[in-house]
Amino acid sequence: MAKTASRKVLIAFDFEDQSLIALKQGLNFCQKIEAEVILLHVIEDTGILGKYVTDSQYTSIRADVEKRLDAVLKDIKSEYKQLKTDKMVARGRVYEKILEVAEMLDSHFIVMGCNGKPKSKFKFIGSNTLQVVRSSKCPVLSVKGKHHRKGCKNIVLPLDLTKETREKVGKTIEFARLYGAAVRVVSVIFTKDEFIVNRLTRQLSQVKTYLEKSNIECTAEIIKGIKGEESLAQCIVDYAEKVEGDLLLMMTQQEVDFTDYFIGSSAQEIILRAEMPVLSIIPGSYKEPLALPSGKK
Repeated sequence: MAKTASRKVLIAFDFEDQSLIALKQGLNFCQKIEAEVILLHVIEDTGILGKYVTDSQYTSIRADVEKRLDAVLKDIKSEYKQLKTDKMVARGRVYEKILEVAEMLDSHFIVMGCNGKPKSKFKFIGSNTLQVVRSSKCPVLSVKGKHHRKGCKNIVLPLDLTKETREKVGKTIEFARLYGAAVRVVSVIFTKDEFIVNRLTRQLSQVKTYLEKSNIECTAEIIKGIKGEESLAQCIVDYAEKVEGDLLLMMTQQEVDFTDYFIGSSAQEIILRAEMPVLSIIPGSYKEPLALPSGKK
């Protein structure tokens, strides 16, 4: 039987502290799924820097970057001996190059740090992380916050009444099995409409039962939000912190009718607020099941 192509995970890396934290999380994940790691650094040449840097100066900058990346790869190899690793250096807009390289490599996942603060829903229209989440054809793991477990004990699964629920639950099961994690299902509701409340309650009960039948430890909770006090995203993030979530998984449906938003405004706010890794998956974009590597249980 022909050997299947290895999974590739593209990790965006800029040598900053948050990037180092994201790298660590990405490496732990890659080790779990036996994926090849591609470390990408983008030399941004927009604005004044790009206008005045000569070709010879760029060559010198690139050589320095590659030397520093080699040192990082050496450290990775000393700790993750079985991982296949490589590096790439690109020049241009950061988010554009990340997307371009990810598509060129047919990456299964993108991993990158996130430093944004949600002060304004328009302020971060240029955020590299949100731009990548918006346009990526593969799932994006964005890593914010400074302290994370090496593994994953609790996966937070926000649910609503959208048609993507079944796909979201399926992906959550894969990650729960991969890490041996429990799933904490949560829905936030701002209405007292009895029909909607009952429908959501039934859905959560069905999801919880399905997860438990799949041998996944699970809890389910409905949070009643108060309009004007807390946003949907803040309610979800607060719950995730309460249950000590290690990973927040969500589908990010793009809003093509509104040019002011990359993705749903709640998804955008969650990415910027959550002090834990957030896995963003566009419905239908997932390449293949995350089966455990051969010989592992």
